[in-house]
Amino acid sequence: MLKIRIWFALVWLLPAMLFAAGEVYRPVTVTPPQPVRELRGAWITAVAANADWPSEPGLPVTVQKAELIALLNHAAQLKLNAVFFQVRPTCDALYASSFEPWSEYITGTMGKAPQPLYDPLAFAIEEAHKRGLELHAWFNPFRASRLEARSPVARNHVIKTHPEWVRRYGEQYWLDPGEPAAREHVVQVVLDVVRRYDLDGVVFDDYFYPYPIKDEAGRTVNFPDDASWQKYGWPNGLTHDDWRRQNVNQFVQKISQSIKAAKPRVLFGASPFGIWRPGYPGQIKGLDAYAGLYADSRLWLANGWLDYFAPQLYWPVDSPQQSFSVLLNWWTRQNTKGRNLWPGLNAVAVDKDWSANEIARQMSITRRQPGASGEIFYHLRTIVENQALYNLIRTQYVQSAIVPASPWLGATPPAQPKLSVGESRASLRFQWESSGGEPAWLWVLQYRIGGVWTTEILPAHQTSQTFFDARPELVTVRAVDRVGNMSSAAAIMNSPGAGKQTQPQTQPVRTGKGPGNLNYTNSQWESGHW
Repeated sequence: MLKIRIWFALVWLLPAMLFAAGEVYRPVTVTPPQPVRELRGAWITAVAANADWPSEPGLPVTVQKAELIALLNHAAQLKLNAVFFQVRPTCDALYASSFEPWSEYITGTMGKAPQPLYDPLAFAIEEAHKRGLELHAWFNPFRASRLEARSPVARNHVIKTHPEWVRRYGEQYWLDPGEPAAREHVVQVVLDVVRRYDLDGVVFDDYFYPYPIKDEAGRTVNFPDDASWQKYGWPNGLTHDDWRRQNVNQFVQKISQSIKAAKPRVLFGASPFGIWRPGYPGQIKGLDAYAGLYADSRLWLANGWLDYFAPQLYWPVDSPQQSFSVLLNWWTRQNTKGRNLWPGLNAVAVDKDWSANEIARQMSITRRQPGASGEIFYHLRTIVENQALYNLIRTQYVQSAIVPASPWLGATPPAQPKLSVGESRASLRFQWESSGGEPAWLWVLQYRIGGVWTTEILPAHQTSQTFFDARPELVTVRAVDRVGNMSSAAAIMNSPGAGKQTQPQTQPVRTGKGPGNLNYTNSQWESGHW
């Protein structure tokens, strides 16, 4: 009986003994390959007949959640790293707000909360972060209604609570940016969200003063703010137009300063109309955003009020009067503070105005343009539902990427993580953790098998990787913080040769990005089976 027990013990222990004897990992000092740094984003919009999410108002909460998860899964599978989520289309809220009513885009009725009650923004942030995606809250600051509104205005909407701030322009209502109390209201709405939610950024698009409309005779209709101009602008010697620009400039500066005071790591960005003024540069023609929307976005960029700038360059490369490449080059030359510059790409135009190849050209031009470091697609569902575009982006984003750093928000890298390895009869498990200080936002896991490096960018909660078949000879891990700073690499190497100074070989780098807390193989990831 004793011999049988000894035999069984040897059967179980011998593989582990051989494994331990043959694969001893010791700390080493290495410089692994640098991961790709590139913003890869997409807008998630509720307006325009619920263009992205939810697909229609009033859906059951379970369906709303399932739809959003599906979109975020696609974003992760495409190796995007940020989504720009609309939270306030028309002085309403796609989140629980004490300032403004629930949006009709959630329930179909303005002011009606979802049942059972949940917070769509909190849910979106949690699910995005599980997948290693940044989430930026997208606010429309002054628009108060849209033509396609389906429900009556709620009792607690600003149109009813502060009609003195509101102006009708055509068939829409707008907060008057010339009313200081209206501007301050928007500042407090934004700060409320910044303070209460784990955001990565706040972004405004191109709506400040409304796009000009014309009357039946073809004349431009003036925005009806004469009373506020005479009260606040004329006494200070400002022309009507200069006063309007000042209102927007002061507002943008106040938002920037307020966000940094409340939560310094939260990025503030703008995605304005892609033409600043006709003639800048010389061949450019089109809407004058400086004189028509009163948006002096070049000033905001030059003054460093923005952490990122995403001009809507929604025209093809070969358009002589609105060339994508010409405008991109011009904007990078205005970026004297060296902020992140990520052009907006018009995915909606694919198969309507041009083919997916136009987007491929624009992505290639962006990558070659000094001063540009990524792009934002308008919008996510368009990518998901257009197979040609979806396939194109998969081929363009072969490697996962980290959002470019914002060192002006803090340049101190995280501490080097702690890395360890555990062994079993059938697998090899590497584990890591922070060494103290601020928790990691992402992990950059890199390992070398047969001389080939693989890079995986993993969300903060994924702190281990298990290998069953091929065993890496070298494993490194680095921590990334919320503004993109990256730690030095913790590394362990399989003997023989452990403990020696090692530099990475020049080899192809394969990358993957997991869908959350799942361990996965490269083949599973590439096929999308997760």
